[in-house]
Amino acid sequence: MARKLPHVDVVLVGFGWTAAILAQELTDEGLTVLAIERGAWRDTPTDFPPTVAPDELRWYWRKEMFQNNARDTITFRNNRSQTALPMRRWGSFLPGEGVGGASVHWNGQTWRFLPSDFIAASHNRERYGELPEGMTVQDFGVTYAELEPHFDRFEKLCGIGGKAGNLNGQIQDGGNPFEGPRSSEYPNPPMHMTFAQHQFAKATAELGLKPFPGPSANMSRPYTNPLGCQLGPCSYCGFCEKYGCGNYSKASVQTTILPVLIQKPNFTLKTHNEVLHVNLDKSRTRATGVRHVDVQGNEYDQPADLVILCAYQTNNTRLMMLSGIGEIYNPATGQGLVGKNYCYQIMSSADVFFEDKYTNEFAGAGALGMVVDEYNGDNFDHSGLGFIGGGYIANWTTNARPIESQPVPEGTPSWGSAWKKAMAENFLKATSVGAHGASMAYANNYLDLDPTYKDAYGRPLMRMTYDFTPNDVAMSAFLTERMKEIAERMGGREIKLNLRDGPYDSMPYQTTHNTGGTIMGTNPSNSVVNRYLQSWDVPNLFVMGAGVFPQNAGYNPTGTVAALTYWAAAAIRSQYLRSPGPLVQA
Repeated sequence: MARKLPHVDVVLVGFGWTAAILAQELTDEGLTVLAIERGAWRDTPTDFPPTVAPDELRWYWRKEMFQNNARDTITFRNNRSQTALPMRRWGSFLPGEGVGGASVHWNGQTWRFLPSDFIAASHNRERYGELPEGMTVQDFGVTYAELEPHFDRFEKLCGIGGKAGNLNGQIQDGGNPFEGPRSSEYPNPPMHMTFAQHQFAKATAELGLKPFPGPSANMSRPYTNPLGCQLGPCSYCGFCEKYGCGNYSKASVQTTILPVLIQKPNFTLKTHNEVLHVNLDKSRTRATGVRHVDVQGNEYDQPADLVILCAYQTNNTRLMMLSGIGEIYNPATGQGLVGKNYCYQIMSSADVFFEDKYTNEFAGAGALGMVVDEYNGDNFDHSGLGFIGGGYIANWTTNARPIESQPVPEGTPSWGSAWKKAMAENFLKATSVGAHGASMAYANNYLDLDPTYKDAYGRPLMRMTYDFTPNDVAMSAFLTERMKEIAERMGGREIKLNLRDGPYDSMPYQTTHNTGGTIMGTNPSNSVVNRYLQSWDVPNLFVMGAGVFPQNAGYNPTGTVAALTYWAAAAIRSQYLRSPGPLVQA
């Protein structure tokens, strides 16, 4: 029998970016806030001390920082005719676990979605006519203009480095001319570019494109954020993605919020406890708290007035299903919404090999790069192309980690003396250009509960049914051709194309940019949560994260996830707490 614990005002499930932002906001409002994280405590001096070299085996290959898929994983299949099987080892994406969540191991590439991304359905219908059959794209229910102050706030929290391209409607030289209007310049200047970025900028400018520095959560200089947290300049060690930063140089929960939050008497963080489900009252229209279990198997009921799901996208969706909140989506009938519109991203790249020029990619950072945005979103005319959406093309120098990085030309054997020779000749003389594509929602890509496989607590695993769509394939082919043109102009000896062709494969790493499943929208018939990320069915339950995206844009999602979190927090503080109940009338 579960032990009942003392009441708190707010319980947060998971403790990454969204939970940290909400905890800071709601404790400032005077509420007692408890965050429950199933992973371990992590901080910079304990887990990522600058006196110890990053351990590639521990953190990436043995995946110590990621969700333990010996206890809880996802089953996967490409389509409904197949039997889904468990992911025994993370490959394509890497769900974080532990304090800070994915904020600890992200690269720091921090984007704002384009204004048209928030109205993808209405905008594309108006410009191009009806959407393709089976596509289930829809508008977010909130606009870029409404989120702009919250984007700005997150960028200042994190000390994002970059160059504005659109200040209050005025296009600025050196920035992204396609971005939505921003109210202020980035709080820090861009990172220092390397040889590879200069070659990319030269090649794209020759093609008539407008290159700009990628927005970076790796510090280009010392920075103190609005909460008083101090971050140091990046040392360009190349251990950002999949690693914690020992220099306090990468914005994360640990470096931007936690030092202030953890000192508050009305905040508590409980680790090594997993939430099993949301508790509901007899009417099933009000959450009474959550049930969670510790590592000894002891179960607890945590009462709370407000429950907010802040776990990873797939875990939030699964908790909704396990708690019986909303109807699980059924693609055969089109009924239900929880699990609908699962999206990912589609990538391709080109390795560029130089003859006598050194790229020295070991001197890199997670968001050190130059970008062009001409082929993203609806920044170009899609008439007659057979797809909507797009993506950015960039040259990032993120790493040359010795085990993970193996840049060799086309035709090189996969092992033996010839492979070793090619590695020695090319390791310091290679770079890569990448196309980072959007993912439009389709009816046959979705999440539900697996009928066979269960986790360590006997709960059904999340089942993912996903494959690249005709829209994805056509868009990726278009982006790849543009990317190839750029790579060929960069002055290298040769290039090697790395395509994402054939069905989606869950093993090669791509991005940890999973979206959908708890989508936001304008009414209960098209969404799980309303424009303030509040459950239509249970008004004292809010759901954060990229699961609320109705489809995925061409950008990395973190900036938009954070802006939506600040947007929801503002609504909770100014509206919900004064009059608890639905913030949008159905």
